[in-house]
Amino acid sequence: MTSTIMLEELTWPLVEKAMKDGYKTVLVPVGSIEQHGHHLPLATDSLLGEALAKKLAEKMGKTLVAPVLRPGCSVHHLAFPGSLDVSPATLMAMIRDVCFSLDHHGFENIILLPSHGGNFAPVATVTQDIAPKLKANLIAMGDLMGLIGKMQEAAVEKGIPREAVGGHACAGETSILLAYRPDLVRMKDAKPGYIGPFTTKYQRKGFKAVSPTGVMGDPRPSTKEAGEFMIEKITDMYLAAIRRELA
Repeated sequence: MTSTIMLEELTWPLVEKAMKDGYKTVLVPVGSIEQHGHHLPLATDSLLGEALAKKLAEKMGKTLVAPVLRPGCSVHHLAFPGSLDVSPATLMAMIRDVCFSLDHHGFENIILLPSHGGNFAPVATVTQDIAPKLKANLIAMGDLMGLIGKMQEAAVEKGIPREAVGGHACAGETSILLAYRPDLVRMKDAKPGYIGPFTTKYQRKGFKAVSPTGVMGDPRPSTKEAGEFMIEKITDMYLAAIRRELA
């Protein structure tokens, strides 16, 4: 048992010892720095990825969590102050270099966890490109709609309307942040946003054209309990997918 599963908190001798003790799997969250409405911090997707990675690592056992990669591909949020964007090529180069570093050290399984919608396509592309070049197994959790679906399932079971979970700064992400970093959630400032069928219009017109508040869904029904349940359901989905890939 390591003193912490967070790679960046270990010394190099502790990493070396952990790997000798069987910690040969590492999770790499791929997050962003972008607007999340009036009530959530710019780091929401990065914190979401970290929360999921930590819980997933606990369930997998003998697994470390690499630092969250950020910022991400967030060009559609640039109309909102503070949002940062890197190009898909830049994000893929960063992922590539991190994966080659982890592979060099002898990790046997490297698992990418994108937690921002704009990162899913670049993560899938770079995974296909570099997986054959690594000794390690490289796996990407690439089901964005599955992620949102698990949030919605958990929300409904906890009494939150399904339409409140729209995929961005909604009752899903807000509930998870209430469970993981409640000190950063400003619920008194929470405002609803676009509520309706999932749309990709934001990719063409920018997010502000879809939602002036920067929200898809309604964060106001959010609860810590729902967030804890969402983390459980999402990480169970990921655990099953990883086991299938490694079987």
